Amino acid sequence: MDHSEAPVLEALHRYHAAGTLPFTPPGHKQARGTDPEVLKVLGDPVFRSDVLALGGLDDRHASNHILERAEALMADAVRAEHTFLSTCGSSLSVKAAMLAVAGPHETLLVGRDAHKSVVSGLILSGVRPIWVDPEWDTERHIAHPPSAAAFEEALAAHPEARGALVTSPTPYGACADLAGIAEVCHRQHRALIVDEAWGAHLPFCSQLPAWAMDAGADICVTSIHKMGSGLEQGSVFHLQGDLVDPAVLKSRADLLGTTSPSVLVYAGMDGWRRQMVLSGEKLIGGALKLADDVRNEIDAIDGLTVDGREEYVGPGRAADFDPLPVVIDLHRLSISGYQAADWLREHHHVDVHLADHRRISTQLTHADDASTTGPLLRALHELASRAGELPPARPVDLPSPDELRTEQTCLPRDAYFGTVEDVPLDAAAGRVAAEMITPYPPGIPAVLPGERLKEPVLRYLRTGAQAGMMLPDATDQRLDTVRVLVEGQHAD
Repeated sequence: MDHSEAPVLEALHRYHAAGTLPFTPPGHKQARGTDPEVLKVLGDPVFRSDVLALGGLDDRHASNHILERAEALMADAVRAEHTFLSTCGSSLSVKAAMLAVAGPHETLLVGRDAHKSVVSGLILSGVRPIWVDPEWDTERHIAHPPSAAAFEEALAAHPEARGALVTSPTPYGACADLAGIAEVCHRQHRALIVDEAWGAHLPFCSQLPAWAMDAGADICVTSIHKMGSGLEQGSVFHLQGDLVDPAVLKSRADLLGTTSPSVLVYAGMDGWRRQMVLSGEKLIGGALKLADDVRNEIDAIDGLTVDGREEYVGPGRAADFDPLPVVIDLHRLSISGYQAADWLREHHHVDVHLADHRRISTQLTHADDASTTGPLLRALHELASRAGELPPARPVDLPSPDELRTEQTCLPRDAYFGTVEDVPLDAAAGRVAAEMITPYPPGIPAVLPGERLKEPVLRYLRTGAQAGMMLPDATDQRLDTVRVLVEGQHAD
């Protein structure tokens, strides 16, 4: 296929060149009705490119097949059989993938390090999760993706499972043994879904870990806006093999998706695909060289340590590693990632991707160069030199892996929609959670609806919140109370 084409972008250019006069939504009518104060911030081009997909970019019959051609080019670019573009983010795409593999009250194997969007899919669908434990690094208190052996054990115990879902890479860059997990699933004719939201760049550079389709996954969900050049909410899901009907996957996406997709977001994904096919190896290769240099420079700063392959890959850990999330361990400075993130933003206007009790992640992409990494390095040097001026980090009571693991007493859906009450945190141990409680970012829930709350997990969240952890989806973000099922309500 001719990857110099960009069907959505080219159609948008033709729309503007024709001087088309819309008597349709959007109501701003090509920016003519937009508040001038808004235009001062957002600019005219944003609104001029905000047109209807059907009855605007294409005719109402989609007879020019603009989106269809863009999806075919994307599939060809990454060696998938089918590709679907979504303007609703991977939070929707992963739900569509789950619903295409398992239905209400059917069973799905899910890595317990899944994103909150996966749990939301379980709540909406009524799918029964069988949780597969991650590989826990007890020294660094970090989770890596579950092993192929863990999925094999779970499938042997639950042969009724319709398939499996694994997250890879993690937001920290740790990658699962996707080929091994796919082989486990396919031996039993079960589908594998990979939440590869952080891996959209993987197909376009030979120096990176294998990506989901090449490793044999059936469905792969990627977020173009995370490691690519697309706009926020740009998501793609890919399909191959005969275990999932493409018509079913498309139907599930239509069930959940918007009927008013953003042409702006489509155009960003279309242009990014062209950029990656034509120049991805060079651009991402340059980013990897830059990341290697930045890692070495940060490692040389007194008090800072950069997590890398040596820390993340090996027996009982991850199978592979993406070095572009530059994860910095701060424990030698005796400050938390929460403190470091706040200090860098306040004093240097530097925003980090994520922060936890001992780390920050400074994500690099092909968009970075010396003009961005130079200020980052200067900010980190100053942070290290002035860390002693910060108050001591408030301690976070970190549970062991066994203490983190909780009993799933009922379906997440049944708990979430059950009869609930809010109880003081000190009285919550032993009760069944009716909400997610999720340190964010990266957005991996520590508590799920239907799980029986344990004191070590509650202590972790309480001390984490006191130390600066953000818990945006808890009913009470201060965690004075926790939402639980009224006793006697949980089914299953």
